[in-house]
Amino acid sequence: MAKERLLTFVLVVTTAMAVNSPAGEAHNITAVLESLPDYSIYNNYLTNTKLADEINSKETVTCLVLPNAAMATLASKGSPADIKRALSLLILLDYFDPSKLHNLGGGSTYTTTLLQTTGTVTGTQGFVNITDARGGKVSFSSAVPGSKPDAVYTKSIKEIPYSLSVLEISDPIVYPGLFDDGSSISDSNLTALLENTGCKTFASLISSSGVLQTFQSAMGKGLTVLAPNDEAFKAPIVPDLSKLSAADLVALLQYHALPSYTPKASLKMETGPIATMASNGPGKYDLRVKYRGDEVSLVTGIDTSRIASTVLDDTPVCVLTVDNVLLPIELFPNATAPAPGPSAKSPSPSPSSSPSPSQSPSPSLAPGPTAVAPAPAPGGKKKPEAPSPLPISPPAPPTESPAPASSPAESPENQPADDTSMAAGTMAGTLAAAFVSALSALGFIL
Repeated sequence: MAKERLLTFVLVVTTAMAVNSPAGEAHNITAVLESLPDYSIYNNYLTNTKLADEINSKETVTCLVLPNAAMATLASKGSPADIKRALSLLILLDYFDPSKLHNLGGGSTYTTTLLQTTGTVTGTQGFVNITDARGGKVSFSSAVPGSKPDAVYTKSIKEIPYSLSVLEISDPIVYPGLFDDGSSISDSNLTALLENTGCKTFASLISSSGVLQTFQSAMGKGLTVLAPNDEAFKAPIVPDLSKLSAADLVALLQYHALPSYTPKASLKMETGPIATMASNGPGKYDLRVKYRGDEVSLVTGIDTSRIASTVLDDTPVCVLTVDNVLLPIELFPNATAPAPGPSAKSPSPSPSSSPSPSQSPSPSLAPGPTAVAPAPAPGGKKKPEAPSPLPISPPAPPTESPAPASSPAESPENQPADDTSMAAGTMAGTLAAAFVSALSALGFIL
């Protein structure tokens, strides 16, 4: 009886440990820096450019932080889009703490940055070279030939092993032409941009309805366009738009835009209804977000549409493509989503339909404008211009990606409870088995 009670106690404690132990320590770069006034300008730019959301969504990341004086100098050199590009070069997609900086194999290494994942750079522009020089000096420079190693490691600000490292450096990392690389939306024709991305129908509709002028007027303060591709308009669920009144058509098109700069990573941070440009009151013409891993979808109340790609991310304007036309329930109260499964009345999924998680690749690896390109040096030559970056340090132990402190992962809508429960149950079983083995070794054999 005593042994049975002891075993029951062990199982209860083990299960509690497994269920309550987090998969990994979540990080929030804004929270780390908000109590440090020396980095207030840098922190504000991370928030305004939405880079904070990108950082918080990464499982392993190193942030190279600039003190106020250096950040003010950087901020004076270009537009918000230019500054975001420069700050993206300071976000390393690997974990570097002081110990690792001073023990680099061969004294130097190349590493990938967030800028490389945007798909807007070429060659080695998205890579950074870290060099451990004599005398304990560690310098950072762009991998682009001709770049100067002006940025020097100063001190460590925060370390969450294998998750987040925040390091202060003396100066920005720049390369020749950094502030001339990105095209600005002000220099682009929005309709031409949409047409070239396979959204000709949507481009034609916003132009003919006058909604284009509304979008252009909003660009200065913040705008996110959610553009359906041409195939989306052919889906059976989409009504005959020619039968809509002019006012209803405008409302439908404005429903495909947010009056704020909200890139894909920032959408994952949204836990409640999101107002669109069609919203005319609380709970009117809004959207909700659900996600699984890197796949983000928009929920209208009638159907769900996956965000397929990022066409343009040019602070404060973002253009995203979606797989389905977003149908607001205010305009189409009788519309219903197609029933799942094959039937005589249910058409087979089109190429634009949202693929199942088991069949679709992660959006971050999908082909298109946002495809991650940590790839070889330009030209496809067998011998690249710069060494390939070292493999990313594996987290210890490997876990699911931690959600930021303010992440909507806490929402049942966004966090797949079955996966979490399964992981907790697996850990509980493993720990219970270990305890039983230990008890058996000590002579507590049932």
